[in-house]
Amino acid sequence: MGGVSAGWNRKSWRAGIGRRGGTSCLLVGGASLQGEPGGRGDAGVGLWSWMFLGSGRSEPLAERSSQPALEGRIWFPVLLPSPLQPAPSVMAQQPPDVEEDDCLSDYHHLFCPDLLQHGCHTVIASRSLPRVTSAAEKLVAATGRRCLPLSMDVRVPPAVMTAVDQALKEFGKIDILINCAAGNFLCPASALSFNAFRTVVDIDTIGTFNVSRVVYEKFFRDHGGVIVNITATLSMRGQVLQLHAGAAKAAVDAMTRHLAVEWGPQNIRVNSLAPGPISGTEGIRRLGGPQDSLKLKSLLSPLQRLGNKTEIAHSVLYLASPLASYVSGILLVVDGGSWMTFPNDIKGLAEFGSSSAKL
Repeated sequence: MGGVSAGWNRKSWRAGIGRRGGTSCLLVGGASLQGEPGGRGDAGVGLWSWMFLGSGRSEPLAERSSQPALEGRIWFPVLLPSPLQPAPSVMAQQPPDVEEDDCLSDYHHLFCPDLLQHGCHTVIASRSLPRVTSAAEKLVAATGRRCLPLSMDVRVPPAVMTAVDQALKEFGKIDILINCAAGNFLCPASALSFNAFRTVVDIDTIGTFNVSRVVYEKFFRDHGGVIVNITATLSMRGQVLQLHAGAAKAAVDAMTRHLAVEWGPQNIRVNSLAPGPISGTEGIRRLGGPQDSLKLKSLLSPLQRLGNKTEIAHSVLYLASPLASYVSGILLVVDGGSWMTFPNDIKGLAEFGSSSAKL
């Protein structure tokens, strides 16, 4: 691993990470993704610690310290701006975000060029063709790559087959499948109708199977590929008002493990990613409650903030890329640890009274 130096003796473990200036290189699919840390190099901010992966060469940030080693300590050599004050670690900073569903205006600075700009075209599908058409136009404008919008209902296997055929006709192959169709609302189990529960399971669980099964049959079985299923942390502690979505997503996580085992011999990796509360999303607007209450809740999470969409995009990129080439069958939770500390709104049940659905 270029750019990472480490030495060990009885008294110390010394490690240096990164290179100053220049770019970092990540090999993905035979193409290199180059990007400056944060897209700004080290101008005016002192040191950017950065792992330089894939190229096999690097420039050290600083020579190893000649000072006596401190036993049991880990150190990272750093260059400090003037005056000599520690610069905040870039590894702890939240990445830039966008409003609504727009693309990052400086998206190319994050990876420079990113996957799309280095040969990865996309297909996005939804029941609403106008919505995905609008999103496709934004992706094309931001990346300069092709994006095919398709109308598809994940609950209907013939519709899925038609969409996959269109994608293969347009691009000739499929390398990565991201399953993220979902339906959700707040409702206590006692008021949840049979039809409402079945609808959520049809979209989340059965829809995920339908698309995965069709893509496997039409391409992945003979060529390999990567599947990332977007799930949730709801079932990890029994979230109130979320029986339907929690059960549906838990089933997808189980499916992830089964498919990882069964399809692994065909060089297919399957993983789940469970986002936490993410700002500026439809889910947080519909399910997060009043804004003031949401801000208060976010302070109770270990990182004391909501996540943003860029952080989820980076996590999906990791699972889809060769960086995770030996990762399969896992659930990657990306919520800043909030599933462990977020309050479970038991009092929220009172707002629904003692209502129940007709049997």
